[in-house]
Amino acid sequence: MTERRFAVADAPEPDHRLADDPANRHYAWDADLDPALTVAPGSVVQFDCRDAYDRQLPREPTVDDVAAVDADGHPLVGPVAVEGVEPGDTLRVDLLAFEHEGWGVSTVPAGESGGGLLPEEFPEPHVRAWDLDGTATVGGEERRVARFAADDAPDVTVPLAPFPGNLGVAPAADEPQSTMPPRAVGGNMDVKHLTAGATLYLPVEAAGGLFSVGDCHGAQGDGEVCITGIEAPMRVTARLDVTDRAIDQPQFETGGPFTPTGRDEPMYATTGIAPDLMDATKRATRAMIDHLHERRGFSRPDAYVLCSAAVDLKISEVVDAPNWTVTAYLPESVLA
Repeated sequence: MTERRFAVADAPEPDHRLADDPANRHYAWDADLDPALTVAPGSVVQFDCRDAYDRQLPREPTVDDVAAVDADGHPLVGPVAVEGVEPGDTLRVDLLAFEHEGWGVSTVPAGESGGGLLPEEFPEPHVRAWDLDGTATVGGEERRVARFAADDAPDVTVPLAPFPGNLGVAPAADEPQSTMPPRAVGGNMDVKHLTAGATLYLPVEAAGGLFSVGDCHGAQGDGEVCITGIEAPMRVTARLDVTDRAIDQPQFETGGPFTPTGRDEPMYATTGIAPDLMDATKRATRAMIDHLHERRGFSRPDAYVLCSAAVDLKISEVVDAPNWTVTAYLPESVLA
């Protein structure tokens, strides 16, 4: 079996562990929740995180399995209170290790749900399971990769770069808040560069901070356009501390990887040019789906999934009015 742990060198053993237990799990951001754990600043905590579908899917699910999932939001592990942390402070989160379970899943919701970047173009739901235990030579070196699990799927090799899609502290609000949108205190940011070795800074709005994490991904393209990355259950190990920097929205330090192989590599790119950035984003993505379908042999739903898992969207310019440019980059290395 392939090594499933991604960690910084000399990652410390956790001081505390929050197991996959109902007492340690919640489905909304809520400053009124009692802490599942209270720790001293600088403590290392291991979080046993479910996938975004709350462990309700088999490893190779059907669209009917996905439709049957019943969860009130992303399953988050926590909250963890840090002693002495008060509103106005900044919580420092050092991401130290991720350990996946060998499988993941990506889904395209039915267009009528309005989910994803292009719901009007994908009226039917679609699902692909991923095998996360593969290896392949990518960029001249052996890498741990994700492959579609089904025999009828295209052969792709997406280098793994695990990270949590949803992590943050409790917002100062009078009622529970949805886990779906990102917020000034973090949440569903889906920043794929928050991998092992990254440090995240979060502005605190509630006593103790009340940090939680979940919704882990084995890999994701910048944009997560079909609404899912490679959704996967994982163990996340992080050090929680307080710092004196003053911020009003999340900031972070990271070493990437900024491309799937972690180095410059051949890409195929499509552009979207429009007076609205969202429209430009849709045009760039639509053109990449067309390319994968017409030139690379993918079905359109599988092309959409691959765009979500491995294609990076970048804002190329926002100064040449009246039109702005968004570019979608496809790493050639993922196409076996």
